[in-house]
Amino acid sequence: MRLPTQSFFLFGPRGTGKSTLLKQSFPSALYIDLLLNSEYMNYLNDPDRLIYFVKANPEPRIIIIDEIQRIPALLPVVHHLMEADKSLTFILTGSSARKLKKESANLLGGRAMLKRMYPFTAYELGAFFDLSKALSHGLIPVIMSSDDSIQQMDAYVSLYLKEEIQMEGLTRNIGNFSRFLEAISFSHGSVINISNISRECAVERKVIESYINILEDLLLSVRLPIFSKRAKRVLVSHPKFYFFDTGIYKALRPRGPLDKPEEIDGAGLEGLVHQNLAAYIDNVLPNHQLFFWRTKAGLEIDFIIYGDRKFLAIEVKNAKKVNSYDLNAFRSFKEDYPMAECICIYRGEEKIYRNDVLLIPAKDFLVHIDKYLMKPG
Repeated sequence: MRLPTQSFFLFGPRGTGKSTLLKQSFPSALYIDLLLNSEYMNYLNDPDRLIYFVKANPEPRIIIIDEIQRIPALLPVVHHLMEADKSLTFILTGSSARKLKKESANLLGGRAMLKRMYPFTAYELGAFFDLSKALSHGLIPVIMSSDDSIQQMDAYVSLYLKEEIQMEGLTRNIGNFSRFLEAISFSHGSVINISNISRECAVERKVIESYINILEDLLLSVRLPIFSKRAKRVLVSHPKFYFFDTGIYKALRPRGPLDKPEEIDGAGLEGLVHQNLAAYIDNVLPNHQLFFWRTKAGLEIDFIIYGDRKFLAIEVKNAKKVNSYDLNAFRSFKEDYPMAECICIYRGEEKIYRNDVLLIPAKDFLVHIDKYLMKPG
Protein backbone atom coordinates (compact mmCIF):
# COMPACT_ATOMS: atom_id res chain seq x y z
CA MET A 1 0.00 0.00 0.00
CA ARG A 2 1.32 3.44 -0.96
CA LEU A 3 0.80 5.88 1.88
CA PRO A 4 0.17 9.57 1.17
CA THR A 5 2.73 12.21 2.11
CA GLN A 6 0.02 14.56 3.40
CA SER A 7 -2.40 14.10 6.31
CA PHE A 8 -4.78 11.18 5.86
CA PHE A 9 -7.36 8.90 7.47
CA LEU A 10 -6.65 5.18 7.36
CA PHE A 11 -9.84 3.19 7.84
CA GLY A 12 -10.04 -0.58 8.12
CA PRO A 13 -11.54 -3.34 10.29
CA ARG A 14 -9.71 -4.48 13.40
CA GLY A 15 -6.89 -6.92 12.76
CA THR A 16 -6.04 -5.74 9.25
CA GLY A 17 -2.67 -4.33 10.35
CA LYS A 18 -3.22 -0.56 10.39
CA SER A 19 -1.14 0.06 13.50
CA THR A 20 1.62 -2.32 12.43
CA LEU A 21 1.91 -0.68 9.02
CA LEU A 22 2.09 2.85 10.45
CA LYS A 23 4.60 1.98 13.18
CA GLN A 24 6.87 0.39 10.59
CA SER A 25 6.43 3.24 8.10
CA PHE A 26 6.75 6.09 10.62
CA PRO A 27 8.87 4.78 13.52
CA SER A 28 9.66 8.27 14.86
CA ALA A 29 6.11 9.65 14.79
CA LEU A 30 4.28 10.80 17.90
CA TYR A 31 1.83 8.01 18.63
CA ILE A 32 -1.45 8.22 20.56
CA ASP A 33 -3.27 4.92 21.07
CA LEU A 34 -6.89 5.51 22.07
CA LEU A 35 -7.38 1.79 22.74
CA LEU A 36 -5.25 2.28 25.85
CA ASN A 37 -7.58 3.21 28.69
CA SER A 38 -5.18 5.79 30.15
CA GLU A 39 -4.81 7.60 26.81
CA TYR A 40 -8.52 7.33 26.14
CA MET A 41 -9.53 8.86 29.48
CA ASN A 42 -6.96 11.67 29.23
CA TYR A 43 -8.19 12.85 25.84
CA LEU A 44 -11.85 12.12 26.50
CA ASN A 45 -11.82 14.47 29.48
CA ASP A 46 -9.68 17.12 27.77
CA PRO A 47 -9.42 16.99 23.94
CA ASP A 48 -7.37 20.22 24.02
CA ARG A 49 -4.65 18.20 25.72
CA LEU A 50 -3.54 17.32 22.17
CA ILE A 51 -2.49 20.96 21.57
CA TYR A 52 -0.16 20.94 24.58
CA PHE A 53 1.20 17.50 23.71
CA VAL A 54 2.13 18.59 20.18
CA LYS A 55 3.69 21.85 21.40
CA ALA A 56 5.76 19.96 23.96
CA ASN A 57 7.08 17.63 21.24
CA PRO A 58 8.10 19.85 18.29
CA GLU A 59 9.87 16.96 16.57
CA PRO A 60 8.85 14.94 14.65
CA ARG A 61 6.12 16.64 12.67
CA ILE A 62 4.05 13.46 12.16
CA ILE A 63 1.33 12.61 14.69
CA ILE A 64 -0.54 9.29 14.59
CA ILE A 65 -3.83 8.94 16.47
CA ASP A 66 -5.01 5.34 16.54
CA GLU A 67 -8.78 4.56 16.63
CA ILE A 68 -9.83 8.22 16.34
CA GLN A 69 -13.51 7.23 16.24
CA ARG A 70 -13.38 6.62 19.99
CA ILE A 71 -13.11 10.38 20.59
CA PRO A 72 -14.58 12.33 17.64
CA ALA A 73 -14.16 15.53 19.70
CA LEU A 74 -10.45 15.35 18.83
CA LEU A 75 -11.16 16.12 15.16
CA PRO A 76 -11.78 19.88 15.64
CA VAL A 77 -8.55 20.05 17.65
CA VAL A 78 -6.66 18.27 14.87
CA HIS A 79 -8.21 20.67 12.36
CA HIS A 80 -7.08 23.65 14.46
CA LEU A 81 -3.50 22.33 14.66
CA MET A 82 -3.37 21.68 10.91
CA GLU A 83 -4.51 25.23 10.21
CA ALA A 84 -2.09 26.74 12.71
CA ASP A 85 0.97 24.80 11.52
CA LYS A 86 1.09 23.64 7.91
CA SER A 87 4.19 21.53 8.59
CA LEU A 88 2.24 19.07 10.75
CA THR A 89 1.06 15.80 9.26
CA PHE A 90 -1.71 13.89 11.02
CA ILE A 91 -2.46 10.23 10.39
CA LEU A 92 -5.76 9.15 11.90
CA THR A 93 -6.80 5.50 11.97
CA GLY A 94 -10.26 4.10 12.56
CA SER A 95 -12.09 0.78 12.58
CA SER A 96 -15.48 2.48 12.40
CA ALA A 97 -16.79 5.45 10.46
CA ARG A 98 -20.09 5.53 12.36
CA LYS A 99 -19.35 8.11 15.06
CA LEU A 100 -17.15 10.16 12.75
CA LYS A 101 -19.89 10.46 10.15
CA LYS A 102 -22.45 11.27 12.81
CA GLU A 103 -20.45 13.86 14.74
CA SER A 104 -18.07 15.31 12.16
CA ALA A 105 -19.41 14.75 8.68
CA ASN A 106 -16.81 16.87 6.91
CA LEU A 107 -13.81 14.86 8.23
CA LEU A 108 -11.48 17.86 8.56
CA GLY A 109 -13.11 19.73 5.72
CA GLY A 110 -11.53 17.54 3.09
CA ARG A 111 -7.99 18.47 4.21
CA ALA A 112 -7.05 14.84 4.83
CA MET A 113 -7.12 12.06 2.26
CA LEU A 114 -9.11 8.90 2.87
CA LYS A 115 -7.34 5.54 2.57
CA ARG A 116 -8.71 2.12 3.33
CA MET A 117 -6.88 -0.87 4.77
CA TYR A 118 -7.87 -4.29 3.46
CA PRO A 119 -6.93 -7.82 4.51
CA PHE A 120 -3.88 -9.28 2.79
CA THR A 121 -4.25 -9.82 -0.95
CA ALA A 122 -2.97 -12.75 -2.97
CA TYR A 123 -0.95 -10.25 -5.01
CA GLU A 124 0.87 -9.08 -1.84
CA LEU A 125 1.47 -12.61 -0.56
CA GLY A 126 2.74 -13.95 -3.89
CA ALA A 127 4.32 -17.38 -3.44
CA PHE A 128 3.03 -17.47 0.16
CA PHE A 129 -0.60 -17.36 -0.98
CA ASP A 130 -2.49 -20.59 -0.31
CA LEU A 131 -5.88 -20.69 -2.02
CA SER A 132 -7.30 -23.47 0.14
CA LYS A 133 -6.31 -21.75 3.39
CA ALA A 134 -7.60 -18.41 2.12
CA LEU A 135 -10.97 -19.96 1.34
CA SER A 136 -11.14 -21.59 4.78
CA HIS A 137 -9.77 -18.87 7.06
CA GLY A 138 -9.62 -15.70 4.96
CA LEU A 139 -6.77 -13.23 4.70
CA ILE A 140 -7.07 -11.06 7.84
CA PRO A 141 -3.47 -10.61 9.10
CA VAL A 142 -4.28 -11.21 12.76
CA ILE A 143 -5.95 -14.52 11.81
CA MET A 144 -3.21 -15.62 9.42
CA SER A 145 -0.45 -14.96 11.97
CA SER A 146 -2.14 -17.11 14.62
CA ASP A 147 -0.97 -20.64 15.40
CA ASP A 148 -4.63 -21.69 15.56
CA SER A 149 -6.53 -19.87 12.80
CA ILE A 150 -9.85 -21.55 13.60
CA GLN A 151 -9.76 -20.57 17.28
CA GLN A 152 -8.56 -17.07 16.44
CA MET A 153 -11.36 -16.61 13.92
CA ASP A 154 -13.95 -17.75 16.47
CA ALA A 155 -12.54 -15.24 18.95
CA TYR A 156 -12.56 -12.49 16.33
CA VAL A 157 -16.21 -13.11 15.47
CA SER A 158 -17.25 -13.40 19.12
CA LEU A 159 -15.33 -10.44 20.49
CA TYR A 160 -15.50 -8.07 17.55
CA LEU A 161 -18.71 -8.75 15.69
CA LYS A 162 -20.83 -9.32 18.76
CA GLU A 163 -19.38 -8.11 22.07
CA GLU A 164 -17.86 -4.90 20.73
CA ILE A 165 -21.08 -4.01 18.94
CA GLN A 166 -22.95 -4.55 22.19
CA MET A 167 -20.35 -2.60 24.20
CA GLU A 168 -20.60 0.37 21.84
CA GLY A 169 -24.38 0.34 22.21
CA LEU A 170 -24.93 -0.06 18.48
CA THR A 171 -27.84 -2.40 19.03
CA ARG A 172 -30.08 -3.02 22.02
CA ASN A 173 -30.70 -6.69 21.35
CA ILE A 174 -27.54 -8.69 20.75
CA GLY A 175 -29.60 -11.86 20.32
CA ASN A 176 -31.45 -10.41 17.35
CA PHE A 177 -28.18 -9.16 15.92
CA SER A 178 -26.55 -12.59 16.28
CA ARG A 179 -29.45 -14.19 14.39
CA PHE A 180 -29.12 -11.47 11.76
CA LEU A 181 -25.41 -12.27 11.28
CA GLU A 182 -26.25 -15.90 10.55
CA ALA A 183 -29.11 -14.96 8.23
CA ILE A 184 -27.11 -12.36 6.28
CA SER A 185 -24.30 -14.89 5.76
CA PHE A 186 -26.59 -16.63 3.24
CA SER A 187 -26.58 -13.37 1.25
CA HIS A 188 -22.79 -13.26 0.88
CA GLY A 189 -22.22 -12.93 -2.86
CA SER A 190 -25.96 -12.59 -3.53
CA VAL A 191 -28.53 -9.89 -4.13
CA ILE A 192 -29.88 -8.76 -0.75
CA ASN A 193 -33.49 -9.57 0.01
CA ILE A 194 -34.17 -7.61 3.19
CA SER A 195 -37.77 -8.86 3.44
CA ASN A 196 -36.62 -12.50 3.54
CA ILE A 197 -33.99 -11.76 6.19
CA SER A 198 -36.57 -9.86 8.21
CA ARG A 199 -38.97 -12.83 8.17
CA GLU A 200 -36.24 -15.32 9.04
CA CYS A 201 -35.04 -13.27 12.02
CA ALA A 202 -38.57 -12.21 13.08
CA VAL A 203 -37.30 -8.64 13.16
CA GLU A 204 -38.76 -5.57 11.46
CA ARG A 205 -37.42 -4.59 8.07
CA LYS A 206 -36.18 -1.22 9.37
CA VAL A 207 -34.15 -2.98 12.05
CA ILE A 208 -32.54 -5.26 9.46
CA GLU A 209 -31.65 -2.21 7.37
CA SER A 210 -30.06 -0.61 10.43
CA TYR A 211 -28.07 -3.79 11.12
CA ILE A 212 -26.69 -3.76 7.57
CA ASN A 213 -25.74 -0.12 8.04
CA ILE A 214 -23.91 -1.05 11.25
CA LEU A 215 -21.85 -3.67 9.39
CA GLU A 216 -20.96 -1.13 6.72
CA ASP A 217 -20.09 1.59 9.24
CA LEU A 218 -17.80 -0.87 11.02
CA LEU A 219 -16.21 -1.60 7.61
CA LEU A 220 -17.22 -5.26 7.87
CA SER A 221 -19.32 -5.44 4.72
CA VAL A 222 -20.04 -3.68 1.44
CA ARG A 223 -22.94 -3.49 -0.96
CA LEU A 224 -22.01 -3.82 -4.62
CA PRO A 225 -24.16 -1.71 -6.97
CA ILE A 226 -25.67 -2.82 -10.27
CA PHE A 227 -23.98 -1.75 -13.51
CA SER A 228 -26.69 0.10 -15.40
CA LYS A 229 -24.87 2.47 -17.74
CA ARG A 230 -26.80 2.68 -21.03
CA ALA A 231 -28.68 -0.45 -20.05
CA LYS A 232 -30.53 -2.20 -22.87
CA ARG A 233 -32.22 -4.83 -20.70
CA VAL A 234 -34.37 -4.77 -17.60
CA LEU A 235 -32.00 -5.14 -14.63
CA VAL A 236 -32.44 -5.93 -10.96
CA SER A 237 -32.31 -2.90 -8.69
CA HIS A 238 -30.97 -4.30 -5.41
CA PRO A 239 -27.22 -4.50 -4.64
CA LYS A 240 -25.17 -7.58 -3.80
CA PHE A 241 -23.75 -8.13 -0.32
CA TYR A 242 -20.22 -9.14 0.68
CA PHE A 243 -18.43 -9.48 3.99
CA PHE A 244 -15.04 -7.78 3.85
CA ASP A 245 -13.24 -11.14 4.20
CA THR A 246 -14.24 -14.61 3.08
CA GLY A 247 -13.05 -16.08 6.40
CA ILE A 248 -15.70 -14.05 8.25
CA TYR A 249 -18.33 -15.44 5.89
CA LYS A 250 -17.13 -19.00 6.48
CA ALA A 251 -17.17 -18.52 10.26
CA LEU A 252 -20.73 -17.15 10.28
CA ARG A 253 -22.31 -19.41 7.64
CA PRO A 254 -24.30 -22.23 9.31
CA ARG A 255 -23.87 -25.73 7.90
CA GLY A 256 -26.33 -28.58 7.91
CA PRO A 257 -27.45 -31.68 6.00
CA LEU A 258 -29.25 -29.55 3.40
CA ASP A 259 -26.26 -27.31 2.71
CA LYS A 260 -24.20 -28.29 -0.31
CA PRO A 261 -20.45 -27.73 0.26
CA GLU A 262 -20.03 -26.54 -3.34
CA GLU A 263 -22.58 -23.76 -2.75
CA ILE A 264 -20.79 -22.56 0.37
CA ASP A 265 -17.40 -22.79 -1.32
CA GLY A 266 -18.73 -21.06 -4.43
CA ALA A 267 -19.84 -18.01 -2.45
CA GLY A 268 -16.53 -18.12 -0.57
CA LEU A 269 -14.50 -18.05 -3.79
CA GLU A 270 -16.60 -15.21 -5.20
CA GLY A 271 -16.09 -13.25 -1.98
CA LEU A 272 -12.35 -13.89 -2.09
CA VAL A 273 -12.20 -12.54 -5.63
CA HIS A 274 -14.28 -9.53 -4.58
CA GLN A 275 -12.00 -8.52 -1.70
CA ASN A 276 -8.92 -8.82 -3.92
CA LEU A 277 -10.54 -6.79 -6.70
CA ALA A 278 -11.75 -4.11 -4.28
CA ALA A 279 -8.31 -3.70 -2.72
CA TYR A 280 -6.53 -3.58 -6.07
CA ILE A 281 -8.92 -1.07 -7.61
CA ASP A 282 -8.76 1.17 -4.55
CA ASN A 283 -4.96 1.20 -4.45
CA VAL A 284 -3.94 0.90 -8.10
CA LEU A 285 -6.83 1.85 -10.40
CA PRO A 286 -8.13 5.32 -9.52
CA ASN A 287 -11.19 6.49 -11.44
CA HIS A 288 -12.49 2.91 -11.66
CA GLN A 289 -15.47 1.36 -9.92
CA LEU A 290 -16.65 -2.16 -9.20
CA PHE A 291 -20.19 -3.28 -10.09
CA PHE A 292 -22.14 -6.42 -10.94
CA TRP A 293 -24.65 -7.02 -13.75
CA ARG A 294 -27.85 -9.02 -13.47
CA THR A 295 -30.95 -9.00 -15.63
CA LYS A 296 -34.50 -9.67 -14.48
CA ALA A 297 -34.30 -12.81 -16.61
CA GLY A 298 -31.49 -14.13 -14.40
CA LEU A 299 -28.39 -13.53 -16.54
CA GLU A 300 -25.55 -12.41 -14.28
CA ILE A 301 -21.93 -11.28 -14.42
CA ASP A 302 -20.34 -11.30 -10.96
CA PHE A 303 -18.11 -8.25 -11.40
CA ILE A 304 -17.83 -5.34 -13.78
CA ILE A 305 -14.77 -3.07 -13.60
CA TYR A 306 -15.52 0.23 -15.29
CA GLY A 307 -13.30 3.29 -15.65
CA ASP A 308 -11.26 5.41 -17.99
CA ARG A 309 -8.73 2.61 -18.61
CA LYS A 310 -10.63 -0.65 -18.18
CA PHE A 311 -14.00 -2.12 -19.00
CA LEU A 312 -13.87 -5.69 -17.80
CA ALA A 313 -16.53 -8.32 -17.09
CA ILE A 314 -15.52 -11.08 -14.65
CA GLU A 315 -17.43 -14.23 -13.80
CA VAL A 316 -16.38 -16.64 -11.01
CA LYS A 317 -17.04 -20.38 -11.31
CA ASN A 318 -16.25 -22.81 -8.51
CA ALA A 319 -15.76 -25.65 -10.99
CA LYS A 320 -12.81 -27.36 -12.64
CA LYS A 321 -14.55 -27.40 -16.03
CA VAL A 322 -16.49 -24.64 -17.75
CA ASN A 323 -18.72 -25.37 -20.74
CA SER A 324 -20.30 -23.06 -23.29
CA TYR A 325 -23.56 -22.92 -21.35
CA ASP A 326 -21.69 -21.42 -18.36
CA LEU A 327 -20.65 -18.50 -20.58
CA ASN A 328 -24.13 -17.51 -21.78
CA ALA A 329 -24.22 -14.38 -19.64
CA PHE A 330 -21.05 -13.14 -21.33
CA ARG A 331 -22.66 -13.56 -24.73
CA SER A 332 -25.59 -11.35 -23.75
CA PHE A 333 -23.36 -8.81 -22.03
CA LYS A 334 -21.13 -8.55 -25.11
CA GLU A 335 -24.20 -7.93 -27.27
CA ASP A 336 -24.90 -4.84 -25.14
CA TYR A 337 -21.27 -3.85 -24.52
CA PRO A 338 -19.07 -5.21 -27.35
CA MET A 339 -16.06 -3.21 -26.17
CA ALA A 340 -15.82 -5.05 -22.82
CA GLU A 341 -13.17 -7.67 -22.10
CA CYS A 342 -14.39 -10.94 -20.56
CA ILE A 343 -12.67 -13.15 -17.98
CA CYS A 344 -13.93 -16.30 -16.29
CA ILE A 345 -12.11 -17.31 -13.10
CA TYR A 346 -12.45 -21.03 -12.38
CA ARG A 347 -10.89 -23.91 -10.40
CA GLY A 348 -9.29 -25.62 -13.40
CA GLU A 349 -5.60 -25.81 -14.31
CA GLU A 350 -5.47 -24.35 -17.84
CA LYS A 351 -5.58 -20.79 -19.09
CA ILE A 352 -7.53 -20.90 -22.35
CA TYR A 353 -9.80 -18.83 -24.60
CA ARG A 354 -13.33 -20.01 -25.25
CA ASN A 355 -16.09 -18.05 -27.00
CA ASP A 356 -14.10 -14.81 -26.70
CA VAL A 357 -13.72 -15.34 -22.96
CA LEU A 358 -10.36 -15.84 -21.22
CA LEU A 359 -10.60 -18.67 -18.67
CA ILE A 360 -8.03 -18.26 -15.87
CA PRO A 361 -7.30 -20.55 -12.90
CA ALA A 362 -8.34 -18.82 -9.68
CA LYS A 363 -4.93 -18.82 -8.00
CA ASP A 364 -3.22 -17.54 -11.15
CA PHE A 365 -5.65 -14.64 -11.45
CA LEU A 366 -5.46 -13.65 -7.79
CA VAL A 367 -1.67 -13.81 -7.47
CA HIS A 368 -1.06 -12.10 -10.82
CA ILE A 369 -4.02 -9.74 -10.73
CA ASP A 370 -1.87 -6.85 -11.96
CA LYS A 371 -1.09 -8.72 -15.16
CA TYR A 372 -4.79 -9.08 -15.99
CA LEU A 373 -6.02 -5.69 -14.80
CA MET A 374 -3.15 -3.49 -15.91
CA LYS A 375 -2.71 -4.75 -19.45
CA PRO A 376 -4.16 -2.43 -22.14
CA GLY A 377 -7.91 -2.80 -22.62
